[in-house]
Amino acid sequence: MDAETMTRESLQAFADRRREGFEWELRNLVEIPTISADPGCRDHMWRCAEYARDMFFRYGYEGEILETGGQPIVYGTMGRDPHLPTVTIYNHLDVQPANEPGWLTDPFRMTIDGDVFRGRGTTDDKGPAITAFYGAIAAKEANLPVNLRFLWEMEEEVGSPSFRNAMERHRGKLATDLVVVSDTIWVTRGKPSTPAGLRGLMTFVLTLETAEHDMHSGLVGGAARNPLSELMTVVAAMMDGESGKVKIPGFYDDVEKPGDEELEHWLRSGFDVDVFKRDHGIKSLRTEDPLKLMKRIWGRPTMDVHGVVGGYSGPGIKTAVPPRAEVKMSCRLVPGMDTRRTFERIRAFVAKHFPDVVVREDHSLAPFRGHVSGPHAEAVMDAYRFAFGAPCVFTREGGSIGAVKTMEDVLGAPVYFLGLSLPSHGYHAPNENYDWEQAGGGMALFARFFEHAARIGRSPEPVSAPVTA
Repeated sequence: MDAETMTRESLQAFADRRREGFEWELRNLVEIPTISADPGCRDHMWRCAEYARDMFFRYGYEGEILETGGQPIVYGTMGRDPHLPTVTIYNHLDVQPANEPGWLTDPFRMTIDGDVFRGRGTTDDKGPAITAFYGAIAAKEANLPVNLRFLWEMEEEVGSPSFRNAMERHRGKLATDLVVVSDTIWVTRGKPSTPAGLRGLMTFVLTLETAEHDMHSGLVGGAARNPLSELMTVVAAMMDGESGKVKIPGFYDDVEKPGDEELEHWLRSGFDVDVFKRDHGIKSLRTEDPLKLMKRIWGRPTMDVHGVVGGYSGPGIKTAVPPRAEVKMSCRLVPGMDTRRTFERIRAFVAKHFPDVVVREDHSLAPFRGHVSGPHAEAVMDAYRFAFGAPCVFTREGGSIGAVKTMEDVLGAPVYFLGLSLPSHGYHAPNENYDWEQAGGGMALFARFFEHAARIGRSPEPVSAPVTA
């Protein structure tokens, strides 16, 4: 190992030398509209996969495309020594749609404004992917004794429907000692944080049909059932819209509450209510207490209404009673909760009290409890301090990454997080962006972590290691 190339100053110089290449690669990826939810983008998905695969070859490494039965996975390889530890870095290259109002520039034309890179996918998750890639190049140039692998998925934004089958099909090829995910968000700039858990997700639809067609409310109003108003009653019976409290019996029974030490990490995370509101464009909250708010977004399950379909929604008012309506809903689940058991509780409640309402499950992702002790967890903490000059705390992620639990279950390797995105980067929002401070520091972050992984060696801990935060 060339120790001189792994100092913080040397890695900063490496990042500065590589900045032009970083911007080139990021631009080329951002300008391919990899919207996995849009069937019309399938050719773009493959074009992006081919570009990413070829990128590994251009830098002197190996890349291939893995068939999944759905969208492709890009698999990159840096080193094949069977005696060395292997670290796999996961990112995704698919993105959210970008048709929201509010974009100041073309979302699929990356713009650079000083140190800010703007465009769909810059922070979620193409920017962190290229950051990790260059961190790996720095590690290989320093001759670190470690094998590095890259898994770049292209269905994360639609719940990773083909990912488990792909992992099982290619299990032998994908064997690894540990996995690092870079698809998470700090609480605030300047204060690194990494998740000790992810919330799961379960989506479902309530449907009620009471007639064959629209009916004149002057002729049938008061006699005909109105599926829109009835479904509002159903939702109100399921949850309190003001407090967010779920009324389904047993809904909270399996929740693993955060312990005192974990809450102490949260309090040191730099979370600020006003910044949270500003970053997300929120006008009012259910609570302004910082700890209660953190518990709500990280440590408690939720039930939310996302859309109501039915009736007339054009200009003015059409006085018709609709024949059919549906409500689109979801629950975010926390560690300890089971997606199947939670859905069955909801289904049984609706069937008992509203028997002609149909409850259809859409898709689900299990929650994940992370690892916060052991040599690799310590390596995560040191790498953040080394790269960004500030201590890292363990928080939780309110969102879901379906691939995480799948990788740990199928590959039998522990999963850790080295996220780089910030709330101000605008995940899933108009004017999504990434910045050079996070990218340049991120290259040093990954290089330092790989240095630790090389020193720790192979499989120092099982995936069932204790996880008390």
